[in-house]
Amino acid sequence: MYTNLKVVQEQNPLVHNITNQVVTNFTANGLLAVGASPVMANAIEEVAEMASIAGAVILNIGTLTTETVDAMIEAGKAANEKDHPVILDPVGAGATSFRTAKAKQILDEVNVTVLRGNAAEIAHLTGEQWEIKGVDTRSGEGDVTQLAKKASELFGCTVVITGEVDVISNNQGTNRVMNGVPLLTKVTGSGCLLSSVIGAFAAVNNDVLETATSAISFYGIAAEKAAKLVGDRGPGSFQIEFLNQLSKITEDDEVLCKIERITK
Repeated sequence: MYTNLKVVQEQNPLVHNITNQVVTNFTANGLLAVGASPVMANAIEEVAEMASIAGAVILNIGTLTTETVDAMIEAGKAANEKDHPVILDPVGAGATSFRTAKAKQILDEVNVTVLRGNAAEIAHLTGEQWEIKGVDTRSGEGDVTQLAKKASELFGCTVVITGEVDVISNNQGTNRVMNGVPLLTKVTGSGCLLSSVIGAFAAVNNDVLETATSAISFYGIAAEKAAKLVGDRGPGSFQIEFLNQLSKITEDDEVLCKIERITK
């Protein structure tokens, strides 16, 4: 588990983000903290070239336009040609028909390596109707583990559903991660940054189930440490300390991983 983090820190993979306007700075700083090298390039004239040299490509539809999605597909196809991992974050899928259709278009035209979202977003992409408010999930009554398995089979990729318990599933197996704190939900872009961190880990190890699981667990551990240090000072202080703790994860922290492995 720890070796995935260590390799990221040693190799400093280039992670190409086509992400939303709200989270660009936070995402770049978070990737730097874990040891990756971020680049934010979304002009269609250069995305294919950038994607071809990046270790991973992150496609985040948080503030999508038709032009941005065209650039995402161009970048995704270029990454596919180089066999580089592509992570899709379908922010707000299910909130509007346009947003849902564009996420499905990317899934149709790009070989996505990891699909990461909350339960409502993933459910809507599979045709189920879970409640969503704006780009945030609301109460869902379904089984998240079964939803992750269903989505993985449907889309032929690793599916990560994040929430109180995070579920990671592909044709090799299913894992559940219990690391993390509620304060993460009070920081805009915490899920978006996680998608990019998963990309950084996937860039250095092609065992996607293992790398996604370790990325999510270490991410949650950093959040737990930050929350403990911040106390009741609130989400602003937590966000800053969270970046600090992402940069301080060490080999010793592996003992804090809370992972349940589910056999198929």
